[in-house]
Amino acid sequence: MSVARYQICQIIPILTLLLALSGCATAVVNPEAEVPPMHSISEFRDQRFAEVADPWERFNRSIYRFNFYFDKYLFLPVLNGYDFVTPTFLQKRISGFYNNLAELRNFTNSMFQLNAAKSVSTLGRFVTNSTLGLGGLFDPATSLGLERHDEDFGKTLAYWGASSGPYLVLPIFGPSSVREAGGLAVDRAIYFGIYYAIDPFVNTGNGLAINSGISVLEAVDTRYQQSFRYYESGYPFEYYMVRFFYHEKREIESGRPLPADW
Repeated sequence: MSVARYQICQIIPILTLLLALSGCATAVVNPEAEVPPMHSISEFRDQRFAEVADPWERFNRSIYRFNFYFDKYLFLPVLNGYDFVTPTFLQKRISGFYNNLAELRNFTNSMFQLNAAKSVSTLGRFVTNSTLGLGGLFDPATSLGLERHDEDFGKTLAYWGASSGPYLVLPIFGPSSVREAGGLAVDRAIYFGIYYAIDPFVNTGNGLAINSGISVLEAVDTRYQQSFRYYESGYPFEYYMVRFFYHEKREIESGRPLPADW
């Protein structure tokens, strides 16, 4: 099964779902009203919301609403079912497996950033957890003092001086920026390139079904590990708060100092 055919098989149902749910997203103008605010606007008078460049705010808000409906009517019911039928022990093993695969991203980006110490540590984690940890199902590397370093190509671009660019909300993936969206695309391309170079299920006769199942389970596990739920923060202007905190978080992770008035 070629990479192109596999990616098309993944993209077609996603596009169909986007078209179907986009109608739902425009049907209700104010999804924030579904969750009553727990805070007053007076709490945010001194916050620096406007300092994040957001020239596409109208578009971003529409995608933000779409993500809310996608979460509410599809993703969260799936997560609830996953949580109901999957024992906690197994959930942790699944998360460990995918976290171990993510070490490939951490390693390549540590190399791109010319950070030898992180590269060696990350490679050691991957080898240790892939062998002693049975493919990442367990995490003996942490017990051995091999610290995890979460890296991605967005951070690599920042390391080499690229600014974040305008704020951007991606369908399903959520808050991002021009730099981070580009970094995400590169990271996924590298991941699929390595995966299909190995192609562990090519001789099974069911490679497409297995690979699709792995991708779906990865998406479920990724969302399951995130506690954030749209419009449950209680803030009257959640969109601005999410935008602000995401931007600051990425700047800190990229090693850039906070403003003096933080």
